[in-house]
Amino acid sequence: MRRIVEPELLDGLPREDPRAIRSRRDLRRVNVLMRNHSVMADALRAAANGCAPKRLLDLGAGDGDFLLRVARRLSASWPGVSASLLDRLSLAAPSTLKEFEKLGWRAEKTIADVFVWARQSSARPAEAVVANLFLHHFSEAQLAELFRAVGQAARLFVAVEPRRAAWPLGCSRLLWAVGCNAITQHDAAASVRAGFAGRELSALWPGDDGWILTEKPAGLFSHVFVARRRS
Repeated sequence: MRRIVEPELLDGLPREDPRAIRSRRDLRRVNVLMRNHSVMADALRAAANGCAPKRLLDLGAGDGDFLLRVARRLSASWPGVSASLLDRLSLAAPSTLKEFEKLGWRAEKTIADVFVWARQSSARPAEAVVANLFLHHFSEAQLAELFRAVGQAARLFVAVEPRRAAWPLGCSRLLWAVGCNAITQHDAAASVRAGFAGRELSALWPGDDGWILTEKPAGLFSHVFVARRRS
């Protein structure tokens, strides 16, 4: 299946549009169904190899709910993490930030375009960078640019993305059955068509031997990519 990147409807809606609010709520449900928070937590734990980061950055963090679910799985063994929720919109509610505090984490919002961050990343390094259902929005050239910045800023990067295959695409067309609206249904199929397979993300990572790259299917619908700096 050829990769196709196309605009997603949610990205073109005003923040307060009722359809956008509903679709963002749908995305929480989709993440739970895909079990992406579990995939991310397991990948981070394995890649960190007992060396928990103190600073973590979530690219395209949205309302922060995804990283909060990850934090609930990691906080017992990863205390005192400072998490930055980077998004071009201010979506994370104060109540969400307080939930991080209850886990012993400190979370703050960073309102910026990811490519603006990329040009400034060396000034604000983060030991670990994560992305969930975010990379598929971008072309190969844009991803290569983003990866160069991440590679300069962090020692660990983990991304969980849609797996581009017939099975996930077919299932994306059934989201009406769990109450997702038309925006979410359209964007889910678009996300799968823009998703990843094989070692496509590894091929875009900066070409040097300072990194260990892992890329593989995860669960029924997801694709996980891990870049870990060699010790």
